Amino acid sequence: MICSNNQESIVAKAELKTKANEADVDAFIATAQPERRQEEARQLVDLFRRITGEEPRMWGPSIIGFGSYDYKYDSGREGTMCRTGFSPRKAKLSLYLMGAYCTPEAQAEQERLFGLLGKHSVGKSCLYINRLEQVDMDILEQLIRNNWDLMNERYPQ
Repeated sequence: MICSNNQESIVAKAELKTKANEADVDAFIATAQPERRQEEARQLVDLFRRITGEEPRMWGPSIIGFGSYDYKYDSGREGTMCRTGFSPRKAKLSLYLMGAYCTPEAQAEQERLFGLLGKHSVGKSCLYINRLEQVDMDILEQLIRNNWDLMNERYPQ
């Protein structure tokens, strides 16, 4: 899932509870707080669905994921995770964009796009957005599309 070895242990621990399940995506969105998160989540579902061509599925209790891929670390640990997705958390929207961390060129392009995006912060493989209205949706679409394409390149379907 993530190219860096120091991130393997973080992902490996999270993977145990982050599995695809049959929970209802719309029912989950209806519980998002604050209330504006519900509309933002619906916007993101539409955006991710358009980019990926995949239907949303719950991964664990709070991630709305699109597609899946199987990974195996050098340590032998293996699993399945969504290719991309997001979580409408109370404090911020968390978008999971793993593809760009696998090549220096992809990282550079992602950094360039982050510079054009608007108000946000980043973590290891996460993009955090306070409000969708604070970012350029065309740039956000390009970030998601780039990461989707890179994941498909690295993990062919």
